[in-house]
Amino acid sequence: MDGAGSFGAGRAGSAFDLIAFIKQPQTILRVLAWIFSMVVFASIINEGYVNMGSERLHCVFNKNADACNYGIAIGIVAFLACVFFLALDVYFPQISSVKNRKRAVLLEMVFSGFWTFLWFVGFCFLASQWSHTSPKELPLEQASDAARAAIAFSFFSILSWAGLTVCTAQRFLLGTDMTLFTTEHIAGLPPKQPYPSNDVIGHTTIPVNAYQSPPLIETVETRPPGYKIPPAF
Repeated sequence: MDGAGSFGAGRAGSAFDLIAFIKQPQTILRVLAWIFSMVVFASIINEGYVNMGSERLHCVFNKNADACNYGIAIGIVAFLACVFFLALDVYFPQISSVKNRKRAVLLEMVFSGFWTFLWFVGFCFLASQWSHTSPKELPLEQASDAARAAIAFSFFSILSWAGLTVCTAQRFLLGTDMTLFTTEHIAGLPPKQPYPSNDVIGHTTIPVNAYQSPPLIETVETRPPGYKIPPAF
């Protein structure tokens, strides 16, 4: 199916343009989201726990283990999701099925919106628990930098995933425009002109004035025998 409602399926199988792919806002935002999520869960895992002179470790966020577990969970899932959707974006031009293309864009849009909400909840949760953390109860000098980094990059993750939601929503709503799924649109080049339409299957319609016969030129060879040029008056 090649037409307005095909989500660009008519151009499936085109050559992959790495430069155009890297320049896409969606790709840039996804890489940033991947880095931000890694910073969040890595900070909490490596330095988000402190001990109080015993073998038991306490979460730096007001000794609330749920805060640390939440930050680690959404960070790891977001990290894996970025890798998955990045691979899907690379493979997307090869998908020829219109339904599969629509499902891929819809899945990406719903997941991005949902994870934006989870990052917002995580940012509020971590910031609230950190504000209630007392330096008298925990040796914060051991993990204060990690806690602040987790909170800051949770906020940055909200922005990156919100941007991905906007990109995918626009991609879904305007999915009937084939040029939105081509490298010509991404690079700012004019889209390629389509082939002439077919009125009958297998027969291409050609305008009447597309081909014209050359003008009739009278020559000596075309004159009949005995023909005389009439005198001019």
